[in-house]
Amino acid sequence: MKNVAVIGAGTMGNGIAHTFAQSGFKVNLIDISEQSLERGIATIAKNLDRMVAKEKITEADKQNTLGNITTYTDTKEGVANVELVVEAATENTDLKLKIFKDLDAFCNDSTILATNTSSISITQIAAVTASGRQDKVIGMHFMNPVPIMKLVEIIRGYNTSDEVTKTIMDLSEQLGKVPVEVNDYPGFVANRILMPMINEAIETLYNGVAGVYEIDTVMKLGMAHPMGPLQLADFIGLDVCLSILEVMYNGFKNPKYAPCPLLVNMVRAGKLGVKSGEGFYDYSESKKAEKVAAMFSN
Repeated sequence: MKNVAVIGAGTMGNGIAHTFAQSGFKVNLIDISEQSLERGIATIAKNLDRMVAKEKITEADKQNTLGNITTYTDTKEGVANVELVVEAATENTDLKLKIFKDLDAFCNDSTILATNTSSISITQIAAVTASGRQDKVIGMHFMNPVPIMKLVEIIRGYNTSDEVTKTIMDLSEQLGKVPVEVNDYPGFVANRILMPMINEAIETLYNGVAGVYEIDTVMKLGMAHPMGPLQLADFIGLDVCLSILEVMYNGFKNPKYAPCPLLVNMVRAGKLGVKSGEGFYDYSESKKAEKVAAMFSN
């Protein structure tokens, strides 16, 4: 397997494309927006520059990685003759079902179709493809930031074959990742454990038990987490957290997965975390300027 297509040039998509390209694969990076593709390639180049500066790779490695990536705005053209497609579009069920229906029509019969979904049923996604394709649909859930994080959750749908599962497990190891096979239930393993913790941290804030800084500090210093759950929620995106919790709540019908009203209201208000400049923390340019000024005043 040497030819791969990645659907979506956002945070996860460009990270996945970067990882495959750096490992020597030819990657077709696909997005409906030319501007998104340009931003995606710029992000990959910036991340590679950091690696060059830290002497983890050479300038030649950087150029080879970028040379392995070709961009497309036409999905049909971009997935022609690839052996694997990794879908990394927005975490929206209807959108993913449409993409997989199109991929089923556009791709060769032998092409494996993987999704980077963090919560949506692989079996449900596979069901929109032809019956002869469903054994080749699988979950390949990378962690953010993709070039750095080692874990890949490999999720088997109801009809995913042993052969395809082994192929994707082996492929993940070729990328320098550690694949972990899990079964197809809402939230899989990572988010089934992580999201209730984040939701409980938001409930703790909502109930006035402690403030944002205090909650995160307890979890960082007391539980040895690299970042607190509220900071992590900002990093993931509060809209993404809400979407995952809703998938789990609808899938299990268990009130413990019901999103906290504070999370719902913050998403409605457009406070989505790092991506919007404000969530539980302020990431605006003015706030950054204040921090810089404070550094020089000390």
